[in-house]
Amino acid sequence: MSHIPTTATVASKALPPLGGDRRFNRRVGVIAVIATFGGLLFGYDTGVLNGALSFIVDYFHLNAVQEGLITFLLLIGAALGALVGGRIADSFGRKRTIIVLAIIFFIGALASAFSPTYGIFLVSRFVLGLAVGGASVTVPVYLGEVAPFEKRGGLVSRNELMIVGGQFLAFLCNAIIGNVWGGNAEVWRYMLTIAALPAIALFIGMLRLPESPRWLALKGRNDESLAVLKDLRRPERAVAEHAEIVQLIEDERELTENYSAWGEIKSQPWIKRLIVIGMGIAAFQQLTGINSMQYYGTQVLEQAGFTRNSALIFNVLIGMISVIAMLIALPLLNRFNRRGMMLFGFTGILIAHLLVGIFGIALPQHSPIRAWLLLICILLFVGLMQGTIGPLAWLMLSEIFPLRLRGVAMGFAVLVLWVTNAIISFAFPSLVGALGFGTFLLFAFVAGLALLFVGVAVPETKGKTLESLEEHFKRLYASF
Repeated sequence: MSHIPTTATVASKALPPLGGDRRFNRRVGVIAVIATFGGLLFGYDTGVLNGALSFIVDYFHLNAVQEGLITFLLLIGAALGALVGGRIADSFGRKRTIIVLAIIFFIGALASAFSPTYGIFLVSRFVLGLAVGGASVTVPVYLGEVAPFEKRGGLVSRNELMIVGGQFLAFLCNAIIGNVWGGNAEVWRYMLTIAALPAIALFIGMLRLPESPRWLALKGRNDESLAVLKDLRRPERAVAEHAEIVQLIEDERELTENYSAWGEIKSQPWIKRLIVIGMGIAAFQQLTGINSMQYYGTQVLEQAGFTRNSALIFNVLIGMISVIAMLIALPLLNRFNRRGMMLFGFTGILIAHLLVGIFGIALPQHSPIRAWLLLICILLFVGLMQGTIGPLAWLMLSEIFPLRLRGVAMGFAVLVLWVTNAIISFAFPSLVGALGFGTFLLFAFVAGLALLFVGVAVPETKGKTLESLEEHFKRLYASF
């Protein structure tokens, strides 16, 4: 497809500087804090089972298959929520969708906590998964569309920080509640109830936030779109940025007026290429095995040689390392190329997995040094993952898709992410049972494939507006 220069292309190269006005920076920062409560809920609801699961199994007298279904159904719900959530966000707005998700988070958390039977508990976890998946799509898109391109990396990746922060909070609450009320057979209900509190905060906070200016412009509500931008940028920057958005939307409507979203995906080679890349990024993020540690970290540390109490303590340390790595990564995302950081991250992950596999297999099972070496290598893996691939995957997924298809395409990619997550999480206990720490050698092999994928297929997105990226991808992938 030939490239037709547009005002959007020119404008993106000549946007007025963002400036250093603290009022605007503070407003964008407040939006990021409130919206990323969706990420906090995402993290807490996926991490809480790490400590609560053993109590739930005892309470409902579950077998291994029934135990596995608890995590599996939440993740399947998340996959469906990711697919549907993107389309809903495109139709009804990013803000409204997040508000509805907050309500579902609240209902799902309380329904899980007060479930009288195993069947109702499974249904409530599936419903909660719908909210988790919807938030995983909608919150990064909302942040990416509200943030100025100069700060998009750090702001969008705050959502990933809140995800790992939510998991750390879950690990910490589990450890405290389990030690204080561990003799109570229904202690798991306390652990699950806590998730209702950030859901309330997300609901109230989102009522006061603006809608995405790009979504408003897409729906023809240009005055509202400009008003939002003027509230978040200096006036001259807001006007120029709004003109770029409107021009791109007009150009797109002329080109795609007679096409449905699915028809355009099938007919435009460059869009198909981006969706394939997005699905690859999503899949490889999960194939690193990071969520196996989030769901089964305590059990892995026990197999490494630690006692159960020590494993619970070091599981909290894994959550802490995740948060620290994310805090270190956030300022770096706007300084270094996305693609280069991905290559570095997957290289480090490959090495860490190799070390875990080799030490786990080669060293005597009851050797004290074995447990400590495995812990160090696992922490290295978690730190590298959460400091590079974790935030980068969500950031790039929020950047690479065209505006009019962003919700649908993001839903596609995150559907792949959640399905991959579900498969790995369901298979991990069986793999460890059959291969032991040799499982991590499989993860190392996958990290090698990920390196090849990033090196060959993943484009650079740093330093460009979302609108100029679209024009760039049209040229780059016209003949895919």
